[in-house]
Amino acid sequence: MKNISALILNTPAQPPMWALLERELIKAQTAACERIFDRYFDERGYLMCVPRWGGNDGSDDAIENLAGWPVLHALGAPDSILKMYKLGWEGHLLQYTEAKTVDVELARDGMLYKEFPVSLDWFHHGESMSVFNLQGLSDPDDAAFMARVRRYAGLYMDEDPQAKNYDPEHKIIRSLFNGSRGPLLRKATALDWAGDPFEAEGRFDAAHGERNFAEMLAHFEEYTDVVGDHPINLAATTLAVNAYMATGDPKYRDWLLEYVDAWAQRARDNNGILPSNIGLDGTIGGECDGKWYGGCYGWGFTVVVPQTGKLSDRNALFRGVAGFGNALLITGDRSYIDVWRKMLDAVNGNAKIIDGETQYPHMYGDDGWYGFSESPYSQGALDTYYWSMDMADREYVPTSEWLNYLDGTSPDFPVTAMEQEFESIRRKMQGVEADTSSPDTRLSDNTLQFNTANQTCLTQVMMGGLSPRFGEPLHARVRYFDPSERRAGIPADVAALVESMTDTATTLSLANISPVKSRKLIVQAGAYGEHQVISVEFDGEVCSVDRPFFSVELRPGTVSRLVIRHDRYANQPTLTHPWDRA
Repeated sequence: MKNISALILNTPAQPPMWALLERELIKAQTAACERIFDRYFDERGYLMCVPRWGGNDGSDDAIENLAGWPVLHALGAPDSILKMYKLGWEGHLLQYTEAKTVDVELARDGMLYKEFPVSLDWFHHGESMSVFNLQGLSDPDDAAFMARVRRYAGLYMDEDPQAKNYDPEHKIIRSLFNGSRGPLLRKATALDWAGDPFEAEGRFDAAHGERNFAEMLAHFEEYTDVVGDHPINLAATTLAVNAYMATGDPKYRDWLLEYVDAWAQRARDNNGILPSNIGLDGTIGGECDGKWYGGCYGWGFTVVVPQTGKLSDRNALFRGVAGFGNALLITGDRSYIDVWRKMLDAVNGNAKIIDGETQYPHMYGDDGWYGFSESPYSQGALDTYYWSMDMADREYVPTSEWLNYLDGTSPDFPVTAMEQEFESIRRKMQGVEADTSSPDTRLSDNTLQFNTANQTCLTQVMMGGLSPRFGEPLHARVRYFDPSERRAGIPADVAALVESMTDTATTLSLANISPVKSRKLIVQAGAYGEHQVISVEFDGEVCSVDRPFFSVELRPGTVSRLVIRHDRYANQPTLTHPWDRA
């Protein structure tokens, strides 16, 4: 086995279709993002809309218009993407700090305070953080970013006297509503959720389907039981993992594990199922008459849709899966996967034969399990399988062309998936050009439909990764850096394709489509260097690495396949780029 400082790849071949499409897709997404930013954001980075408070069209939706942009830049898009989403982040902080409510008491002094939402749930906080929490992929040394990761994490670690969100005695976040002004320790009202009354009918197109403000209030009429902890609050641990990866300070790691471990114990105490309410005294169901399934967004949370009068099941526990992934990321301890794995088994173990078909429950209420369907309860199943790479965990994962491709049974997936992305961009740009709204008739969520930085396809194809959805960190098998430009992302002319993955190996194809220039790149194992590369096999040779990353030089017109042997979750994750590590 050789020990070399850099792999030199020199296998001339015609550029494969996937490589050409990949380079063009990055270019097309960039051009579309530039058009969107020019159309809907002003020179301050403000979204040109009517800023409002609430769960429908609040500050989270304003910045969610740029969701996916940090990953697009980290994949290799030009610095214009980085500049735009940073400007949009700064702009939305100012815009929504200035914006105040009149009737909703929570935000009368500003919808943001200390550059963070004053008090709302992590269903929406996760969306608020979907851009910021991934900025460290490309720009970890930014001074404002460093200050904010500390401040934001401190809001949930009992460090801020104005934000007593966390109870260290009972190891709970004290309310579903939490933020920079602390927890809401009373029942929430529909107004708390919907925001101030406004001229909705005839002026705005409410993206959630409500026709007037009365229906907006009715939407949230039953969203009252917010006091006490809820698994959705586990998403707050991403603030701590970000601060830990940025600073290395063990206090962030310690708090994260304390909180996640407390939830793991609650699941064990509740027959393997995460309860959806923990009382202020730390007891399961303590704020819901002892009902483990109670509370807003809980196992028994079924509400009336005001427009139709029909019932809708809105169990949102799945957004808490991020907490167990964060614990795995910083410890490498795979027992954290067991919590969600056992819950999937426990829920689906209550399947019934209905009309001759096996049906699975998705909800639990006073009369037991309900919400039966032909599909198993699968929330978090893909995460569980991705983290474990144990085929037994595929049982509840919905059919996936990506996974079929990695198994070798859907070879056309990379090309067809990228072709579909081009079609999606075309349709969205048509929508932008046809949009006749003006800033004073536009809500913050109206423009979400036009965001073209849907990085799911490129994240899967290039990095073998899960697309971050709710503000969580990036989980990826490999990531790329350009050592010549000293930036995150794959260099110009280079394309990458993750062809297969097991627990111990990743097969990666790299292509330099330039017939003239050699290109250098760094391949890192894991989004944050959490995996250790043992060796790399190419062209019949095996080279020892024993680091989280390795360097490659691709000669002109080269296409090569590498087999990377690795030890997953062997390293402490870090935002530090490879050239700044000892």
